[in-house]
Amino acid sequence: MTKTYVNTFQSGDKEYKYADIDAFMADHQAQVVTLPYTIRILLEAALRRANHGQDQPGELAALLDWDHAHDQDVAYQPARVLLQDLTGVPAVVDLAAMRDAVVAAGGDGAAINPEVPVDLVIDHSVQVDKAGTDEAFAFNVKREFERNQERYTFLKWAQNSFTNLSVVPPDTGICHQVNLERLASVVMTKDGEAFPDTLVGTDSHTTMINGLGVLGWGVGGIEAEANMLGVATLMPTPLVVGVHLSGRLNPGVTATDLALTLTHRLREHGVVGKFVEFYGVGLSDLSLAARATVANMAPEYGATCGYFPIDSQTIDYLRLTARSEEQIALVQAYSQANHLAYQPVEDDLRHYSENLELDLGTVVPSVAGPSRPQDLVALPSMPDQFASRRDMQPLAVDMAGQHFDLHPGALGLAAITSCTNTSNPEVLFAAGLIAKNALALGLKVPAYVKTSFSPGSRVVSDYLQAAGLQDCLDQLGFNLTGYGCMTCIGNSGQLKPELQASVEATPYPLAGVESANRNFSGRVNPKIVDTYLASPPLVVIYALAGTMDIDLTTQPVGISKAGQPVYLKDLWPSDAQLEQLTAAYLFPEQFATNYQALYAQNAKWDELVAPTGDTYAWDKDSTYIAAPPFVQAAQGQPTSLSGLRVLAKLGDSVTTDHISPAGFIGRDTPAGKYLQAHGIKPLDFNSYGSRRGHHEVMMRGTLANIRLQNQLAPGTTGGYTTLPDGTGTTIFDAAQTYAQTGTPLVVLAGKDYGMGSSRDWAAKGVKMLGVKAIIAESFERIHRANLVMMGVIPLQYQPGDTADSLGLTGQETFAITLDCQHQTAHVTATQGDQTIEFDTILRFDTPADVDYYQAGGIMPKLVAAKV
Repeated sequence: MTKTYVNTFQSGDKEYKYADIDAFMADHQAQVVTLPYTIRILLEAALRRANHGQDQPGELAALLDWDHAHDQDVAYQPARVLLQDLTGVPAVVDLAAMRDAVVAAGGDGAAINPEVPVDLVIDHSVQVDKAGTDEAFAFNVKREFERNQERYTFLKWAQNSFTNLSVVPPDTGICHQVNLERLASVVMTKDGEAFPDTLVGTDSHTTMINGLGVLGWGVGGIEAEANMLGVATLMPTPLVVGVHLSGRLNPGVTATDLALTLTHRLREHGVVGKFVEFYGVGLSDLSLAARATVANMAPEYGATCGYFPIDSQTIDYLRLTARSEEQIALVQAYSQANHLAYQPVEDDLRHYSENLELDLGTVVPSVAGPSRPQDLVALPSMPDQFASRRDMQPLAVDMAGQHFDLHPGALGLAAITSCTNTSNPEVLFAAGLIAKNALALGLKVPAYVKTSFSPGSRVVSDYLQAAGLQDCLDQLGFNLTGYGCMTCIGNSGQLKPELQASVEATPYPLAGVESANRNFSGRVNPKIVDTYLASPPLVVIYALAGTMDIDLTTQPVGISKAGQPVYLKDLWPSDAQLEQLTAAYLFPEQFATNYQALYAQNAKWDELVAPTGDTYAWDKDSTYIAAPPFVQAAQGQPTSLSGLRVLAKLGDSVTTDHISPAGFIGRDTPAGKYLQAHGIKPLDFNSYGSRRGHHEVMMRGTLANIRLQNQLAPGTTGGYTTLPDGTGTTIFDAAQTYAQTGTPLVVLAGKDYGMGSSRDWAAKGVKMLGVKAIIAESFERIHRANLVMMGVIPLQYQPGDTADSLGLTGQETFAITLDCQHQTAHVTATQGDQTIEFDTILRFDTPADVDYYQAGGIMPKLVAAKV
């Protein structure tokens, strides 16, 4: 591009330059008003790069004709990167190992350093070891530091060693809520030039920031490392689904109900890998917190992002959260100047690839479950969920001087937790008022239900305490347990002791309810079979009922101290009450005071003494942190592979929870045996998430989820397989056996392989097990990218083909021939004298994918570039 498109605007007493997308469009006989706002943001970034002579060939043309160029690639280089600690630790471990590799090759280790601002928020490590008491928070924090001191010391070294890396200490808040309330600026400036705040994060729910008009989404740690080191991500020009919102939510309907409804509708529509953008008159009454709740769930409806454009709600929220007036003025001036401020009059002019309508007035109170976020259940239909189990013998439990006969649907845990809802004052005030009303009527939570409350930031505690509602929640057992993700990511701890003992002796289909975003099988707690997602007020209601097997619209929640039935309507606050509380107890000074001390709120963190130096002094005896082996350069990657055996044959909807190690480490698992062999007692195993910086532990936990169903090991659930000689064994031990004979491996799978959280170990782990290729019916976006970046080949069956339709049993020996130029691969599967041949789609979606594979992965490629 020879012509540059630079204009200026004034904000306060300062003048800023910007990449003028309107001028560019006009020069090409097109109108900027026809573009979705997300495409405008991608266009601005491409145009800004072109203005600086750094444009990607063909990129501007692809964006100009964006809805007819989905087979062309555009670059995404975010302005910043957000990490949480479970995914952030292995990312930083990789960077440290890459420094070692650069130094070993004679280069400068400091060349491996983030080139954009990186914020790492420690929020995934605290566990619900204790709950239901005033001592819970202090106890859980103490245990957190006992378990994680080595990891935290490593992160302190990283903060001191890498420039552009800031670490938010533990027990401060959830990364997405801290991002929403503090880190995001909406508009950024550098060298006198203004541009949109954009990001990627190593957590799927980075999309929450889309509610603030900031474009960002979750990626694996591997992709984030590349972005940190200045490597743009290439992706196909996206399809954009426009969701037109009309009407307004009815009284008693929450933002959570809306988010779950949209998750269901959008999954039905099919938005995997697409951008979703919300617009319409319904936006005017949809608060920023409600938008963030919907945006947070984008991974659950499968979209890359769920974007809300900048408007007056954005500005009001920036003011509420104590952003400076100078910054607010900058956001207003820039978004107006560069056509990024929402204009309702353009709704009929804007073009979308696909369109969807939702009247907010049609949304009803709902939950989702029992194992997928998109499975919407209206409250009256909840009893139907348990009808088939009604004849089961009850589970007898004695505790707190009472005898309980529990039936299927009985609650083992009820948790107000996760980023999804704990950023929303309206639903938290509602939960507090329900607790207050329940106490006035004499209702209590049954003794067998483990209750917990994990807010997303300390500001939540400020306004609930100011309103006098935290005490009400405490009296029902929803005491503060920690400022972190906790139950939502499986850090739920054990159930109440008596109930834990009962279900260990007699497995029983207990239920759980959480105000979270993920409820995949086995995720929240290994003893919970059915997990439902619900708004915080409904979590309290169901906790009071003690069961999910109830129609809250017709059946009583409990009996009052006067002996009268108490119904949902007797407990639920009015919208007017919620508005009054929000106006009286939520104000900017709370945010200002809290975030002034963001990096100095944890004395235990401040006391940690960390090593110094550009390279890390690895401890060979550590079981938390180890230098990984996959940063070394590969000796060329073949385009023809042969002799592959099947490690696992899997069905549909295999999530990264199934693939990547997460949650509890069992005593008798390969990882548990490894830790015990290294002197670690089961009590000190901690979680897989906390050990993500150690490849020996993680590879042993890969494909080992207790709910995994490998068709090569019929009649079992968990990480098991069968060797060709008929021997049953664990997947890890089988991989070790195959490695001894130099046998490469392949995994067969169904639809949506790798859906769920952005876990890089789902790709790293299978690579370390010796898996060379995955053949699946379809891949979730993030996981496909992670596989490629680790040098693992993603192959997709041709439309209409499946493992079963082709007659594949998993007993075959495979040969694969790649044709990178035409993005195809020919597969031959042989068993005895029978041969099955078929073609697959080689999911190297961009030219960079081929480069990553040929280099053995992105990390060896980056090391080579820095030497």
